[in-house]
Amino acid sequence: MTPELTAVRLADTHRLIPSRFPPSGLFDAVVSPRDLKAVLDLEGWSNDRIAAEFGVVHMLPKAEWVTGTPNASIVMAAFCHPHPQGGRFSTPELGAWYAGLSRETAIAETVFHRTRELDEIGVTDTVLHMREYLADFDCAFHDVRRGFDECHDADSYVAGQALCRALRPAGSNGVIFRSVRHPGGECVACYRPKLIGNVRQGAHFEYRWEGTRAPRVVKLEG
Repeated sequence: MTPELTAVRLADTHRLIPSRFPPSGLFDAVVSPRDLKAVLDLEGWSNDRIAAEFGVVHMLPKAEWVTGTPNASIVMAAFCHPHPQGGRFSTPELGAWYAGLSRETAIAETVFHRTRELDEIGVTDTVLHMREYLADFDCAFHDVRRGFDECHDADSYVAGQALCRALRPAGSNGVIFRSVRHPGGECVACYRPKLIGNVRQGAHFEYRWEGTRAPRVVKLEG
């Protein structure tokens, strides 16, 4: 069943990424998609990360490439560097911009995923710094907040990724859904970079694991 479309106007959605990722890159500096191709061709010979971006970016229509604006590289990285297993509503081939409608939801979602990654390598004591990005949306998303329980399975992305494979080729803007990691919270998975508006840096956070699966989360000042 295809979810209904819901028009939304969302201000200050929250996305958190590890601070080790650079806040700027080629997409910020290059003015047009036409110039971007030439730069990616040149830089890709010696930079594995850029070479990976070059391969994935062509899965997006050129009209959707975000270039020449602040934080363009942050936006495009969400699509060009998908998780190897994909996300709840995105596949391993092409990423999406995931964000929580509240900061608390974004923190809960990222704490879960980072803790799972640490579990996989057997690390229980570590510190991770996270950078927040705020973004606005004024568009229509496919809405699975009611029903679609199979897409909110805490242990499986199978149903959500199957829905993505149906919606994305048909031109969907993305999905608005219930947070599985923060009861009562909601998230978006946006499929179109051009719809991610007014992207700007927010706060910085420290996640500190001290022998337990629940890290201490501290907002950093300055």
